[in-house]
Amino acid sequence: MNTFEVLQERGTLALLRFAGTVCLFLGLHLMRIPLVIAERILAGVLVRLDQAATRQASQPPRRRVNQFFPAGFPTGQEVPR
Repeated sequence: MNTFEVLQERGTLALLRFAGTVCLFLGLHLMRIPLVIAERILAGVLVRLDQAATRQASQPPRRRVNQFFPAGFPTGQEVPR
């Protein structure tokens, strides 16, 4: 069934509704493209942040963690011999 047959059998209103539906469908899919691209970029950034955080957290500390007390300071948790 072509456009002219639809126009003759169903009328102008049906043809306009069909054309509007097709335009709405195409418009929604065109609006979706930038959102998909933004999602892919955001996913890539989050993967890199996760890798950097994992790498940072899995490395041993480079210097003493407690900077407020000297190295031999008694903490009260020493086991008596």
